[in-house]
Amino acid sequence: MITYLASPRNQLQADACIDMPVLVSYVTWSPWMTRCQQSWGSLLIDSGAYSEHTGNAMVDIEKYRDFVAEWGWRAEAVAGLDDISGNWRRSMRNYQQIESTFPTYHDTDPSELLDELVAMSKERGGWLGIGLKPPRQGKEDWLRQTMERIPDDIHVHGWALRLYRNKIAGFSSMDSTNWFRDAMLLRGTTALAPLTFGECLHIIVKRYKREKNVVPDKGESQLFLDIT
Repeated sequence: MITYLASPRNQLQADACIDMPVLVSYVTWSPWMTRCQQSWGSLLIDSGAYSEHTGNAMVDIEKYRDFVAEWGWRAEAVAGLDDISGNWRRSMRNYQQIESTFPTYHDTDPSELLDELVAMSKERGGWLGIGLKPPRQGKEDWLRQTMERIPDDIHVHGWALRLYRNKIAGFSSMDSTNWFRDAMLLRGTTALAPLTFGECLHIIVKRYKREKNVVPDKGESQLFLDIT
């Protein structure tokens, strides 16, 4: 499963994203990213729907269309402007206005809408987003039932759903919204206090690079050699 690192907020964070999959949010895009994006791996463009939901931004659908027209070529996929609060009719209107974007199905949407969104997904490159209205905890049953209804040939992206990455099968990608915050927490530990924030960022990114190769813990003891 691919993990996209959520929009870097500065050039130090951007440097840590070299060769990594990156999620770029329309509402946090800055001109300095124009050059930094050349060093990143695959790109996923997000509409900023969560920022809208929290009241931190208001997305103009016309301006978002212009942004998609300018940067869509660079992205693996582009998310449509969805309404997390439950106004699924507004989501559908937004999807129709930018036909190159993929839709998202939420736990606030009517159940029968999923079939229509799957059909739309197939017409638009095969991506479908899955989103949960916060709080996101305790929704395993809904996610499991939803994933069972989605065909295997659909690329399913879980918006900020990494807490379910080892619990629910079927996701092709997710995004991490707290990767740079984890670096701050890492630097706050006593043993790693001497490290810079930039060094801690690179440690966190290495964790994401290697997590797919982690062998499940079976309780077996490891052999460590004393090389001092």
